[in-house]
Amino acid sequence: MADETSVLMPVIIVAALVIRSAFTEIRHPGSARREWAFITSRRAMAAAGVVAVAVTAIGWSQAGWAAVAWALLAGALSAYLIGRNSG
Repeated sequence: MADETSVLMPVIIVAALVIRSAFTEIRHPGSARREWAFITSRRAMAAAGVVAVAVTAIGWSQAGWAAVAWALLAGALSAYLIGRNSG
């Protein structure tokens, strides 16, 4: 049960970010394309992979599969920041 609740928080954060992006797109058409452009950046995706693997490796012994959920969130946020600065 504890494992399920620890996975819930990163899922809620991702949902909130997607909803925020959708509302911003409604108000300013084309903003979502600019905001999600980091997905096409090789540098940003490589950084996301490194961060995700590192967080999973560090957290696996304590959190199990919840570490993977947090690692994916950390990797995505890292890619967003790196992709935003490289473009």
